[in-house]
Amino acid sequence: MTAHTQSARFSEFVWIWDQMLGLSLPSHHRKMADWLEDCWNAGRREMLLMAFRNSGKSTLVGLFCAWLLYRDADLRILVLAADLDLAKKMVRNVKRIIERHPLLAARLPAKLSDWGSERFTVERPGVLRDPSMQAVGIGGNITGSRADVVICDDVEVPKNSDTAHKRSELREKLSEISYVLSPNGAQIYVGTPHSFYSIYADEARTEIGEVAPFLNGFSRFTLPIVNKDGTSSWPERFDRAAIDAIRTRTPERKFQSQMMLEMVAPTPGILDPGKLHYYDAPAEISHGNGRMQLRIADRLMVASACHFDPSFGGLNSDGAVVACVYICDQGEYWLHDMAWLRASDPAAVKDTARRDEASQLCGQVAAFMTRNHVPSVRVETNGIGRFLPNILRRELKSIGWAASVVEHYEAINKATRIEDAFGSVMGAGLLHVAKSIGTTPFLRQMREWHPDGNGADDGLDAVAGCILAEPVRLPRVDLPIKRADWRSNSGFFQADNHFNP
Repeated sequence: MTAHTQSARFSEFVWIWDQMLGLSLPSHHRKMADWLEDCWNAGRREMLLMAFRNSGKSTLVGLFCAWLLYRDADLRILVLAADLDLAKKMVRNVKRIIERHPLLAARLPAKLSDWGSERFTVERPGVLRDPSMQAVGIGGNITGSRADVVICDDVEVPKNSDTAHKRSELREKLSEISYVLSPNGAQIYVGTPHSFYSIYADEARTEIGEVAPFLNGFSRFTLPIVNKDGTSSWPERFDRAAIDAIRTRTPERKFQSQMMLEMVAPTPGILDPGKLHYYDAPAEISHGNGRMQLRIADRLMVASACHFDPSFGGLNSDGAVVACVYICDQGEYWLHDMAWLRASDPAAVKDTARRDEASQLCGQVAAFMTRNHVPSVRVETNGIGRFLPNILRRELKSIGWAASVVEHYEAINKATRIEDAFGSVMGAGLLHVAKSIGTTPFLRQMREWHPDGNGADDGLDAVAGCILAEPVRLPRVDLPIKRADWRSNSGFFQADNHFNP
């Protein structure tokens, strides 16, 4: 590749262009320009530029592409965007810069044979198959292309980030970039977040299986419209009155995501995980006077509810989920454990004589009840659940755990159940959730759930089943100490407004 040994700095390059257009160089554009050039000169080839909407970030990155071609005519730049029209917009802008910028006269080819709005090739010494710059939508085919720089310009938008499935597809498509980049090639992401699970998040979202952020290791430049000191990042265009006007006509969550760059969904879900009380404490068993007591974080638990929503799974069906909720002596709910069950692993059931899916699921539920000291479980008997209670009783008996299996046919719409269960409990601030629940899909389902939506809600349904559990009369049974009834005062669980057993 060829390169200028003496060339204008990027900020100078931008200043010249702004002067041609009769514009001044805003201070935040100079900061962006200096950051981009410093990263490039330092060999940092993975960059994320997040700046508020209408900050001119895409325009500046287009100028950066032109500056790179000014320095090295053999560079190949690929622009990816959420759709082809958006990608073509940046390519057209860079083509216009090359045609008019005084420092780029030598890059304008004598014959404009490859000089379109979707792709163009500058005058260059190298004979290369790929154009100097090319636009591709995120759903387009980039197989066989090669690039030295890939610009991901607003690849995340509401229509491809509002469900877990769409976000997974987006990540999968972006992973194809590694097959396009040349050795030591550069990736530059430009955009604003549209989800709590944004590709731009700087922390791993463990509930969706991440062990590191999607753009882990990328150099980051973040510019919200309001700085930490409360001043505007672009006071010449967005003074305090203008910012207040945007706040007034924009939903708060959209303002926070698009203007303040916070990782929240622009449209709110019904269930807000911010209203939960998180705890990191085990369920501790103590013995006294021939009885057991169960405490969490110095709170005495007086009742429990366990709900098993069975399913054999499928491509578009909910999973099988079991959840355990304790109720303390102050009437608060403690979601302590939940599990998504899988019936594909033969090792899930120790008894080699029972390898069928139903026995596997019930064996896992029995183990779940044992480790959580649950004296009763409610099994939803809709669908496949109608024949599972007896199998579950058999599995409980096989491991020696004395517990009741209560059959429950659900006739109420699922969305109504979830709204009824979580609405009052969360509204009163009564729901505590173990931090370990954060590694499950539960919190993600809460953030995304809407009564009219069609996303996954199997975890929400199982917890709602616990919260809405009908009073279950359990006979008092004299059990060995290790199987003693830890519920205080009585062997009967009668849930009422005061949660007194």
